[in-house]
Amino acid sequence: MNYIRSIQLSSETVGNPNLYPYNVFRGKTGEHFLLDTITMFYGGNGSGKSTLLNLLALKLGIKGAEMPHFSKFVNQYLLELKVFFEEVEEGPYLRTLSEDSYYIKSEDILYEIKKIQQEAILAEGYLYKKKQLGMTNEQIKKHKNSYQMKQQIERILFAQEKYSNGETAMQVFEEYIVPGGLYLLDEPEASLSPKKQLELAAKITEAARFFDCQFLISTHSPLLLGELEGTIYDMDQKNMLPKKWTELENIRVMAEFFSENWKAF
Repeated sequence: MNYIRSIQLSSETVGNPNLYPYNVFRGKTGEHFLLDTITMFYGGNGSGKSTLLNLLALKLGIKGAEMPHFSKFVNQYLLELKVFFEEVEEGPYLRTLSEDSYYIKSEDILYEIKKIQQEAILAEGYLYKKKQLGMTNEQIKKHKNSYQMKQQIERILFAQEKYSNGETAMQVFEEYIVPGGLYLLDEPEASLSPKKQLELAAKITEAARFFDCQFLISTHSPLLLGELEGTIYDMDQKNMLPKKWTELENIRVMAEFFSENWKAF
């Protein structure tokens, strides 16, 4: 069962065509999106797909939302942005948003990868674990920056190098996506190889089908668009009618490329 049935962009117009976020949705004023269990927003840079997810996260108070620095008119737009929730089956009550809901951005994943790989953070975590295992403060003081500790940190760093950024990213998704949540994923394919993208698609499908999760995803990944069963909106177009993934421009360009170079395989 979904949390959100549909959303409608602001129907208001402003005199200055450059005011954010009105300028991002120029030509889409008042557009209404019917949402699926998995809904994908496709489009190039500046199409508004990522902006839409962040505005929804702000309006719903979902963890991970970010208020833009140039936010003078954002609050006004949020009041005009309409969200229609699903009613529960037992009666005319709106479904309450799960606290586990999350807005996960591509830069969040990249930050987690960088954080894991930072030696200073590894050292801090290493000493914390030593203390948990019974090492006294005096022993920790002597052990800190010792040759033995440096050897241990080098071993940890070496072990981490065996895991790709994609594997680290998948671990982040495993941690955040739990049953019963609404998840807004902004270009989740970042740092993922094609194989890992298919693994993520399988996880999203499983969570949506069996664990009562709803997903709104901004992406231009052909693999996610083709593998996930749901509704696709092409944010590069003015008319916000659902599209088949095979109708999207980037998909057709790639299909032509592989068709022309098929003999190379």
